[in-house]
Amino acid sequence: MIARIVAELGPWNWMLLGFILLCLEIFAPGVFLLWIGIAALIVGAASLLLWDAAFWTWQVQVLVFLVLALAAAYVGKKIVRDRETASDQPLLNRRGAQMIGRTATLSEPIKEGRGRIKLGDTTWRVSGPDLPAGAQVRVIGAADTDLELVVEPV
Repeated sequence: MIARIVAELGPWNWMLLGFILLCLEIFAPGVFLLWIGIAALIVGAASLLLWDAAFWTWQVQVLVFLVLALAAAYVGKKIVRDRETASDQPLLNRRGAQMIGRTATLSEPIKEGRGRIKLGDTTWRVSGPDLPAGAQVRVIGAADTDLELVVEPV
């Protein structure tokens, strides 16, 4: 069945697949389908030249496509990684991490390891040793979810 479809479409099957993958990249961006689409277009271009060659069977075409797709994805990952730049504000979207080192007064006591403080205009959940309301604490960390701060008494 696959051999019949490949034979009917000719070398254009790879071109069609490449363009479909490039269009999917537009709707689902992630810079991954781009490289696979480019590999399909390369196999399509090679198919235009080698279509009548005896060795250019659909199995060889699929094998070449897989090798090119892996190579293109690897090269693409390197290209994208090399273009990344370090942010001048690494804590921009990590509000909890921005609070590390600040001191505050407990607005609710820490009981069984949980309490609340107010920093600026935000009330934060905190974890730490049991302390009464009104105690001074210093933020020493932020939980993974960035929704809870870890405190210690000052």
